[in-house]
Amino acid sequence: MELTDIQRKFVLHWGEMGSMWGVNRTVSQIHALLFAHGKPMHAEELSETLGVARSNVSNSLKELQAWNLVRVTHTLGDRRDYFETSVDVWELFRTVVRERKEREFDPTIRVLREIVASPDFQKEPPDAQDRIRSTMDLMTKLATWADEMLRLSPGTLDKVLTLGASVQKFVRGDSAPPPAPPGAGKGDDPDAHHASLPMI
Repeated sequence: MELTDIQRKFVLHWGEMGSMWGVNRTVSQIHALLFAHGKPMHAEELSETLGVARSNVSNSLKELQAWNLVRVTHTLGDRRDYFETSVDVWELFRTVVRERKEREFDPTIRVLREIVASPDFQKEPPDAQDRIRSTMDLMTKLATWADEMLRLSPGTLDKVLTLGASVQKFVRGDSAPPPAPPGAGKGDDPDAHHASLPMI
């Protein structure tokens, strides 16, 4: 497959950003290619298009599958595995948030709770105890907020993010309540009445 200049720029940049986010560059490039192409591709085609070793592609696909960002599909008359990703950016966003929360936030919160519950914790200096408790409280609130966001439909989540700046002013008491987003109250989104809950 021959990439267009736009596709090549997108794939290369996503690979660079992946490295900054702690994700292998080839993993990021494969996901970007599948997303930009919008159609299933087999491993050989991915390898040829990106100019990377077949073994590298296989390992990268396994990692993407472990993150639930890529799934296997098949074509009639072709025994090869094809790979595809969601082309819905909101679904991808929710998947990444859910996976990172389960892999990073939840284990850290469990460890912090164990530390605070330990009898030895009381032997630490009071200011150190405060810092650890504050860290635990912050991470717990962020994890709860993430859970609330993941329960919202993409339509409601989009409205919540769009209203972000207005809600911030309202919470500070700088202005009147934010105006309802377009379509609000028309029954177009079953989750719409939950949109403000995470902001409280």
